[in-house]
Parts: sequence; C-alpha cells; structure tokens
Amino acid sequence: MSRPGFFRRANNPLSDADQSGDPPPNDAHPAVLNKTVFFTSSSIILALAIWAMAAPTMAEEVIGTVVSWISNGFGWYYFLAATIFLVFIVFIASSSFGKIRLGPEESKPEYSLFTWGSMLFAAGIGIDLMFFSVAEPVTQYLQPPEGAGETHAAARQAVTWTLFHYGITGWAMYALMGVALAYFAFRRNLPLTIRSALYPVIGKRINGRIGDAVDTAAVLGTIFGIATSLGIGVVQLNYGLNFMFGIAQGTATQIALIAVAVFMATASVVSGVDKGIRRLSELNVILAILLMLFILFAGDTVFLLNAIVLNVGDYISRFPGMTLDTFAFDRPTAWLNAWTLFFWAWWIAWAPFVGLFLARISRGRTIRQFVAGTMIIPFLFILVWISIFGNSALKVVMNGNTEFGESAMNAPETGFYSLLDQYPWVPVTAGIATITGLLFYVTSADSGSLVMANFTSKLKTPMTDAAPWLRIFWSAAIGLLTLSMLIVGGVPTLQNATIIMGLPFSFVMFLVMFGLYKSLRQESFKVQSFRGGLAASLSSRTGSEARGTTRNWRQRLQRLALYPGRAHTERFLAEVCAPALRDVSAEIRGTGGEAEYVEGVIEESGMAYLHLTVPFGEQQRFTYKIWPTEAPMPAFATRSQRGTDTYFRVEVYLNEGSQGYNVTGYTKDQIIGDVLDQYERHLHFLHLQRSDTEPSHPQETGTPDIVSDDT
Repeated sequence: MSRPGFFRRANNPLSDADQSGDPPPNDAHPAVLNKTVFFTSSSIILALAIWAMAAPTMAEEVIGTVVSWISNGFGWYYFLAATIFLVFIVFIASSSFGKIRLGPEESKPEYSLFTWGSMLFAAGIGIDLMFFSVAEPVTQYLQPPEGAGETHAAARQAVTWTLFHYGITGWAMYALMGVALAYFAFRRNLPLTIRSALYPVIGKRINGRIGDAVDTAAVLGTIFGIATSLGIGVVQLNYGLNFMFGIAQGTATQIALIAVAVFMATASVVSGVDKGIRRLSELNVILAILLMLFILFAGDTVFLLNAIVLNVGDYISRFPGMTLDTFAFDRPTAWLNAWTLFFWAWWIAWAPFVGLFLARISRGRTIRQFVAGTMIIPFLFILVWISIFGNSALKVVMNGNTEFGESAMNAPETGFYSLLDQYPWVPVTAGIATITGLLFYVTSADSGSLVMANFTSKLKTPMTDAAPWLRIFWSAAIGLLTLSMLIVGGVPTLQNATIIMGLPFSFVMFLVMFGLYKSLRQESFKVQSFRGGLAASLSSRTGSEARGTTRNWRQRLQRLALYPGRAHTERFLAEVCAPALRDVSAEIRGTGGEAEYVEGVIEESGMAYLHLTVPFGEQQRFTYKIWPTEAPMPAFATRSQRGTDTYFRVEVYLNEGSQGYNVTGYTKDQIIGDVLDQYERHLHFLHLQRSDTEPSHPQETGTPDIVSDDT
C-alpha cells in the first residue's frame, strides 16, 4: 500500500493496466518494439520483395501454382468461412451481447458519426473502388460467369456481382475483427493487438510465441492486402496522369508515384489520427460525393435512379444464393480466382488492419452500434457509388461503344477515366478523380502504416501509438512490396498473392470468433450475478433499515441533498473511504487471501482515488475503485453551502467502469457493505463462469469468504 505523498498518478478511472482481470501488457514504456514480430515479419517481407524483383518470372510461376492449389482445394472453404463470419457478427449484434459497450460503461464515442463514418470508410476502401466500379460491371456484362453476355439479364447481374463483392459480407469481416479488438482492448484492458482476442482461448500464452506468431501472420496478411490496393491505385493514377498530361505509363512513373504517396502517407501517419488521417478521410469522402453527384446529374438521372432501386432489389433477392454459390457443376476457375475468391481473401487480409484501425477510433460505442455502423454506413455509399458509375458504364457499352467496353475489361485502369471522358468538363472531373484517388491511396497507406507499426510494438494502453520511426519504416515497406509485385506481373500478381496470404489468417479469424464469443458469454454471467439477488439493495447499503433507528432514513435523505465541495470530499475520502477499504483488504489477507489496496492521485484534479484489488489466479480479478469526479451543480439543488457551480461525486468503478452511483455521505460500515456486495456478486460471477466450463465439477473460487459481525 502506498502512503499519502507517494500516490500513483492517473488521469482516468481505468487507466491502470491492472484494472481488468486479464494480464497487463508486458511493457514498461508507452511503445516498445516487439523485436520478434518486427524482425520476423519485416525479414519475410523484404526477402519476398527482393526475390520478386530479382527473379520475376520464377516468382510469377510459383505464385500462380500456389493459387491454383488453393482455388481447387480451398475454394469452398472461402465461401463457407465468409458466410460463417457474416452470420456470427449479425448474431452477436442482434443478441443481448449487442448492448455491451466497447469500453467502460460511462465512456462515450470520441468522434462524431460523420467523422467516424468517414474514417472507417476511407480505411476500409481504397482507390480500388474507383478501379472496380467501372471495370467489374463491364467485365461481368461482357463475360459473365454463367449465361450469355451482353443481355439485359447480364447487365442486371453485372452490377449485383460488383455489389456482392463489395457488400456486407466483407464488411462483416471488418466488423468481427474490430469488435474483438475493441472489446478486449477497451473493455478488458488488453493490448490493442490480434493476440489479445485469443486470450480466452490460450490464456497467458498470448504473451509468448503463439501470440507472436499470430501477430506476425496478421502483419503479413495485412501488408499484402494493402499492397494490392496500392498497386491498383498506382496503375490507375499512372493512367490518369497519362490521360490528363500525356505522362508515359510504365515502371518509372509508377516508382515516382509510389515515392510521392509514401512521402504523403508518412507525413500523415506521423501527425497522428486526429490531425492527419481524420482530415484526409473527411476531405476524401466530400470529393467522392461531389464526383458521384456530377455523374448522376450530368448523365441520364432518371435511368440511374431507377437503376439504383433495381440494384437494391436484385442484391437483396439474390444475396442468399450468391453467398454459397461455389459453381460446383460448372466451375469457372479463372473467374473465381479473379473475382470472388480474390475478394474474400482480400477482405480477410485487410480485416486485421481495418479491424484494428476501426477499434482504435470506436471506443465508447456499443457492439450493436459498431456493427450496424460498420456494415451499413460504408455499404450505403458503395451501393450508390457502384450503381451510378457501374450503370453509367453499362449504358455507354449498351449504346454501342464497344471500344470503351473492351478497354474497361482488358485494361481496367482505363475504365474510370474513359467514363469521365463521355461527360462534359472532363479536365475538371479527371482532376478531381485524380486527387480523390490519391487521397484514397494515402488514407489506406497511412492508416495501414500506423496499424502495422502498432502490430509490431508493445503498447502500454489501447490509445498509445507506435514510435514515428516505425510508422515511417512500414510506410516505406508497403511501397517496396507494391513495387516488387508490380514488376512481377502487375495487378493479377498482387491479386494472387492476396489469395495466398489471406488463407492462413482466415484460420486465426475463427479463433478470434471463438474467443470473442467465449468472453461475451462470460460477461453475461456478470449480468446474471447482479440479477441473482445475492447482494443487498441500495436501500440496505445506505442504512434505511441498518441498526434499526428512526434517524437512518433522515440521514439518508440529508445525504441525497448533499452537494459537497473539494475540502468536504477530501475529508470523506481520508476519514471514511480509505479506512473502509484498508480494513477489507486487511481482513481478506488475514483469512488467507490476496488483496492489494492502493491510493493514488488523479492528474487532472489532484484529488486522491482509492483502489482495492483481489486477484483470482487465471480468473478475472475483483477491483473496487473509489473515484471523485467534479460535476455541474444541478438546477434542482435545494441547498448548497458553497457559491460555486460544481460539486464532487464519489463514484464506484468496477472492471466494467463506473457503476453510476454516488457514495458521498456513506458511513464506514456502509462503504464496507457496498464493497462486500460487489465482492459477493463477483464471486457469483466466477461461480457461473466456472460452472459453464466445468458443469459436472463445480468448485469454489478458492478465496475465503469475509465474515464479520462489524460489517
């Protein structure tokens, strides 16, 4: 126990690493390099990049062979896995688990809905949306996977396939990883890394080799997913510059574009989320909306509005059949590799990166809010974007412009700019498209660099970011890998590499899914323990019938009308709360248990806080924290001894955050009674948790009960 004058300092009630029942991060500084993960992943990536540039023909052959093996042997698995991820996350969000907050109960979202939606969209989708919104509908119209091409049925199915590949299935994978990472980081105070989501599965081994292997797999999958998107972006921007200024297409220009983008991404990622990524994301979305509205109103507006409604109906009606359509009887292997299998692997590869980034910006939202926002907000934008650009492109082809159709299918980077060329003001719209594409590129690169830097670091808190030099390194590594894959075989090679790297991480996602469900189920036991009637009511805690005197209810009424100032609150903490928690801690230790009592100082206010912890080995520890908070004086206050506009509430915090009640005015016995109420509830929670895992052998928790006539 620390003494007054040697208090630990904290700036929020749950800032200490030991607040949850889970193991604290094993680093002592805000951000320390995880040497195992960093050197392993960076060595593999650099080796692959050098090999690809030194022997491009061999690299292309090896990648093609592995992709063929995966497509033939695991094609069905990709379809099944994507469907399971979707069903699971919808179930979690719609069940009672959906009410659980990604953070302490009193936490609130950090960003507005628009800013949050902009960042999750810009991180989750890159310049590839511009690339495929024209190229895929045209390709599916001219060469559909089944049936005749260049028909009205093929036109309807073409846009539906594009929506399917960019639809809720992929965003469900992002939501799964985001929920898991945010829950374990902000609810259970574990590091904001993939390994934390596996704690319910492998326990403390997440801090060992298994955890390092999981984070390494996440880094490898992530960087190939990002490199694919950025490779597509480089090719598209290269053509855009050629279209506007006649700049030659080729490796030299692409190297220059990669260098410029890496420089911009580095500047953005070093400035942090608020100043860099946030502003670029908002600007990105605004420019994209302006470009989309121009095509809508400059083209056949009525046709496009009808097409949007038609596309929505087709997507909803055909989605169940498309989800598990493996084309078993007439398998178009080349089509599957180029489209559905590639997209599912691509979403999986991006899931750890986007999931971690979304978790990083989503503290304070409930699981239901997070899942609904992640799956609905970006998809609504994507639906309108693809419907407008895709149907506009189809109309050009169906009106007889076969040259445009062949170009968009065989050289997809030309499709978007060629479509803009069909409308007036093309220099302006092409310029906006280039800026938008560059911002898409940068927002993907900078958020990816930040996330991979965090993956390869040991961070003290979920809101801590890795060192700037590490973010710069990963920004450059992304650029190098993108360049190497473009040298090997361009966009198709990047797509094939993504299919390969997405497979191993899909197995990790199933472990994440299992760990999340197990932990949420255990948390539901905490709710049951609070409803079980084991603990005394608020009335008994505050003494309405304690000691049996008629004065108690008057004392309680006086307490409710009390709005104390700083001096009164400090005396209450020192003379009532501190002795109560010290006595409980001493009694637990006296009966053979373990307990730690700590006094600290809140950095913002300079007030003391009190913290009692009781460990339970591998199970979640019990924490009881008394935390004074300054609050505005209510307008209905009937009495105040001070002339200020604020007063102090002394609130109770458990593992889950603030319990929402004020213990100001409690006696020492009542404070002890409240501690024991919460302690008994925690014991019941551990009992329910143990009964769920070992139903045939119920056991006690092993910590002695506290029995005292005084309490």
